[in-house]
Amino acid sequence: MVDWETLRSACEACHRCPLGQTRTNLVFGVGNPEAEILFVGEGPGEQEDLKGEPFVGKAGILLDKMLACIGLSRQENVYIANIVKCRPPHNRDPLPEERFSCLPYLREQTKLIRPKIIVCLGKVAATTLIDPSFSIMRSHGVWYERKGFWMIATFHPAALLRNEGLKRDAYADLLRIRAKYEELTSDSKKEPPAETDG
Repeated sequence: MVDWETLRSACEACHRCPLGQTRTNLVFGVGNPEAEILFVGEGPGEQEDLKGEPFVGKAGILLDKMLACIGLSRQENVYIANIVKCRPPHNRDPLPEERFSCLPYLREQTKLIRPKIIVCLGKVAATTLIDPSFSIMRSHGVWYERKGFWMIATFHPAALLRNEGLKRDAYADLLRIRAKYEELTSDSKKEPPAETDG
C-alpha cells in the first residue's frame, strides 16, 4: 500500500485523462485521514480548483452546515474527496473515462483511511461507486454493504441549493448516517466480556 505523500505525488503528476492539463490545482482531499466516514463528491468546481480543496464554494458552506447538524466536521471526524481530482471544464459532469481513470486514486485513499461508512454526494458518485443504474431520487438514504463498507447516497449540496424542496429528504438521510455512525463506533468501543471462572 502506498503512503499519503506518495499517493498525492502520483496524483500531481497524473495525466491519465485530459483534466490534468486544464486544472489550476489538484484537489486531492481534506479532513481526518483516520476518519470513520468518507464523503465523496463528483469533482472540483471553480472555487475548489482555485483553492485546491474540495467543497469550498457555496456548496461547501452548505455541506459544512449539513455535517455540523449531525455533529460532524471536516476538521475532526470525516474525510472529503471526489471521484475526479481535477476540475472538468465549465463544471460539467466528469465523463466516464475521466471517472475511471481517476478512480484508482480514490481506492488508494479509501485503503489508507479505512472508513466504516462511505457517503456518495449526488448521482455521479453513486453511479460510480454503488451501481451504474443508481437513481438518486429513488434510492437516496438506502444502505448498501459493499466490500466491508457501509455505503449510502444523498443529494449533492449543489442540488440542494438549486432545489430547496429536497432539503427535508437530505436531512432524513443525514440522520440515518449519524445513527449508523453511532451504531458502528459504539460497537467498536465496547469492552470485551470479562472472563469468568467456572
